[in-house]
Amino acid sequence: MHLNQFFVIGINYKKTDVSIRGQFAINADQYNALLQKANDQEIREIFVLSTCNRTELYALAPSASVLIQLLCSETEGSANTFKDLCYIKQGQHAVEHMFSVGAGLDSQILGDYEIVGQMKLAVKFSREKGFIGSFMERLFNTVLQASKEIKNQTALSGGTVSVAFAAIQFLKENVADVTNKKIVLLGTGKIGKNTCKNLVDYLHTRNITLINRTEEKALKLASELKLKTASIDALDQQVSEADIIIVATNAEVPVITKASLINSSKKVLIDLSIPNNIEASAKELSHITLVNVDDLAKINDATLQNRINEVPKAKSIIHKFMSEFYEWNCLRKYAPVLRALKEKLHNIHTCNLFLSVFEYDEVPEPNSEYIQKVVNNMAIKMRRQHTPGCNYIQAINDYIAQPVLA
Repeated sequence: MHLNQFFVIGINYKKTDVSIRGQFAINADQYNALLQKANDQEIREIFVLSTCNRTELYALAPSASVLIQLLCSETEGSANTFKDLCYIKQGQHAVEHMFSVGAGLDSQILGDYEIVGQMKLAVKFSREKGFIGSFMERLFNTVLQASKEIKNQTALSGGTVSVAFAAIQFLKENVADVTNKKIVLLGTGKIGKNTCKNLVDYLHTRNITLINRTEEKALKLASELKLKTASIDALDQQVSEADIIIVATNAEVPVITKASLINSSKKVLIDLSIPNNIEASAKELSHITLVNVDDLAKINDATLQNRINEVPKAKSIIHKFMSEFYEWNCLRKYAPVLRALKEKLHNIHTCNLFLSVFEYDEVPEPNSEYIQKVVNNMAIKMRRQHTPGCNYIQAINDYIAQPVLA
């Protein structure tokens, strides 16, 4: 596999707003259907990263256009729209992009470490369907190693900057006496759960009612934080009574509409969903304040500059791990020769050719640890000298002369 067969195609927050990104969001059913189509096109290594800030497809493929058609065959948005707004990266540029995304350098909020968990889930889904091979597995694991070292050795993810926290900042700055306001939080997945904990920790309020389609999730979180819950069937009533409504669901259509708010009291609504789960036109109502993830990303946090200062350190770490990956990928083309050598060394003491040249007791018995040492030594020489045939002979000579190398 040549590195130039590796592509990334995608759209993100840099050129598209939340409404456009919503057209290309991929849910689990769409992801599964996309992989089935990929199999029909003989694409064997692929995964899709779909978050509130991006939809990207990482794959080994014959061309980017094949991947664009594949992705858009499962989205509401058209291929023409995607082509106008997307970025396409190939080979080393694609590898660098994946490292940058995994480190949080390409996140809407710099250093957002949640992207690593989202990438893990995306790769896991694809792996379970058989679409993560040796190339993608090695690349992904190296990205994770780089991300972990960046988190441990830099302050790129230091402080508290996330969409969930930005929602809290917005409420602190725009709503007076928050503790006496009734808050309804719809959706208790990862983002909803984080937002809920931030409400309790930073706004010191428990006047929060949780609603989730799977009631057990809402009940568990409510029990943990000593909050109230309500059934999804009571959503309209809860929305009517609420002062603040936070939506963190993944419905394909808005769960709160403009029509349902026309005669309501004054409210603040925060939509953390992609696609929008609060009808965007609700913002037109004079008594409604509505913000979404793009609005929240603009909130300035004091820790942001500190994170910017850490970017050079993060890039240096990425460079180190990228070099390791390129070295591994370069050696892959020698893998058949190295495997053949390893097998030959394990069986050399039974080879008639060598037994005719050496006394039987001169031919060393198989030793897995030493054999691997010889193979590794040959791999290094092959990378430097690009003469696999000569190195193969030299490796066998090295093995026969074990005491010299040992």
